[in-house]
Amino acid sequence: MADRTAWRLCNQSGIVSAIPKTHRKQGKKPGPPVFNDLFQRDFTADWPNELWLSDSTEHKTAEGKLCACAIKDLFSKRIVGYSISDRMKARIVVDALNNAVARRGNVGGSIVHSD
Repeated sequence: MADRTAWRLCNQSGIVSAIPKTHRKQGKKPGPPVFNDLFQRDFTADWPNELWLSDSTEHKTAEGKLCACAIKDLFSKRIVGYSISDRMKARIVVDALNNAVARRGNVGGSIVHSD
């Protein structure tokens, strides 16, 4: 017999279970790992390619949605890499980083901060 049929018959007859149902804990699910704050919220850079900021956003347009990711160098305050797509996937962030590295060249030791 199906579970729902058993429940309906027991409900009609007034039969209840002697074993109470256990409920799952209502808490936060584990998320992605949190990394150390390498620059202590100091949003200034003393030389190029020291600190990059990243942000992804989604915009609604007449033709559908547009997802964009940009990488900004805090020293020059310029966008050094970007990527645009019709879907918000991790690939657009990787493409934006690859674009920034290709434009800036030697970026060893750079810190990338993203929300």
